[in-house]
Amino acid sequence: MSNAYETEVSLGQAIFGHAELGDQRRTARLVETFDLMRRHPGGTLPNKLASPADLRAFYRLCDCDDVTHAALLAAARQHTLKRIAACPGAVLLVHDATELDYTTLTSLMEDLGQIGKGTRRGYVCQNVLAVEAETGEVLGLMDQVLHHRADVPDHETLTECRERDSRESRLWLRGTEHLLAAEKLIDICDQGSDTFEFLEHEFHSGRRFVIRACKVRKVYAGHEAVGRQCYLKEYARDLPELGRFTMDVQAQKGRAARKAAEFIVRGGPLLICPPHAKHGEHGDQPLPLYVVQITEVTPPAGEKAIDWTLLNNEPVATLEDAWRVTGWYERRWIVEEYHKAQKTGCQIEDMQFTTIDRLEPAIALLSVVAVTLLNLRDASRQPDAKTRLASTLLATEYVEVMSLQRYREVRVGMTVHEFYYALARLGGHQNRKRDRHPGWLVLWRGWTKLQAMLDGYDAANLKRCGQT
Repeated sequence: MSNAYETEVSLGQAIFGHAELGDQRRTARLVETFDLMRRHPGGTLPNKLASPADLRAFYRLCDCDDVTHAALLAAARQHTLKRIAACPGAVLLVHDATELDYTTLTSLMEDLGQIGKGTRRGYVCQNVLAVEAETGEVLGLMDQVLHHRADVPDHETLTECRERDSRESRLWLRGTEHLLAAEKLIDICDQGSDTFEFLEHEFHSGRRFVIRACKVRKVYAGHEAVGRQCYLKEYARDLPELGRFTMDVQAQKGRAARKAAEFIVRGGPLLICPPHAKHGEHGDQPLPLYVVQITEVTPPAGEKAIDWTLLNNEPVATLEDAWRVTGWYERRWIVEEYHKAQKTGCQIEDMQFTTIDRLEPAIALLSVVAVTLLNLRDASRQPDAKTRLASTLLATEYVEVMSLQRYREVRVGMTVHEFYYALARLGGHQNRKRDRHPGWLVLWRGWTKLQAMLDGYDAANLKRCGQT
């Protein structure tokens, strides 16, 4: 979130100053708590709120009936909507889910759902982030759904599954409930959203969208139901080649890194046929959409070729059209980093509450704090990064520990640029001329190490070490 507001009011005031919590004193406490947490986001709640009085006040705040997950999200959403309105270009709404594990909170076991392989308890947390399409800057948290995964009865029929309110595929629909019908907004969703129910919903939403396909689907070429039906991915592979490009691909679980991998781009119109068996609630009319397919030409030996099949409602006829859609989808990875910001950066799973009514508003607050961690990278690329003090974004002790680690002395005047690259170096970035800007993986390695250093921080001893 932009810190431009801080010339007049604090960031907490800009985001939560109008939160409706039944009492203005609660709102003031929420603002103050957010401002404290976003400057000291790491560690447990006692680390974030070092003053016992501030910590007790936060616990009391979460214990109020009017302080709910929905109330805090509504305030954060309003702030995000203002930032979207001020954005001159397209805005991506990136949807994805992660699991929040609270298995250790035994008093909550009956109130939480299954996660993992069914042996853990917690939430499926569906997040919607607003991201500026051109720059990749995160504008804010647009929505968040905390889902309790249901214990599905044995031998559930297709009809019973389709009608069940707790059906997990409904999460994608719930994530759009507060979104405007505006062409400026573009929903970006991964393979989990590839249901005909959601495709139909998005087609009629008034927004643009890009959804990565994974299902086997019957389609017609073009937007008319003429000729023979064929399978989606086979049709996409037979489309004319629009162009080629090369790029480096980072390593991921189950996939090796690639240097200068070559990709073919194809795209064109198609008509998606509804499935015969309805797993969701949808009509029977086919959907006229467009497809972009990105295929790796020569994968490394023993590796499966990278293959993206992207369904969208943006007309695709040229390489420029397909490249635009691909660029939007590539921004989806920011939500993966957001999940790391929630878990690694803010340690959102380490909170110790005894009721979900107290836990859920705390999850909402820390989820907004997590957005500010993503903005550290954005701030490092701003024109004022080499003059702006890092202490305007983080608490002084973060700057002290980082400067001691990097320079062997305390530098309270450490800039955002210096802090960012010191954090990256701590994570393994060499900062050589040929090196690119530090990636998120490197930054999170550095953040984890910094937090471990901060947890054991003895200010007096570290300062003496810095002076020797």
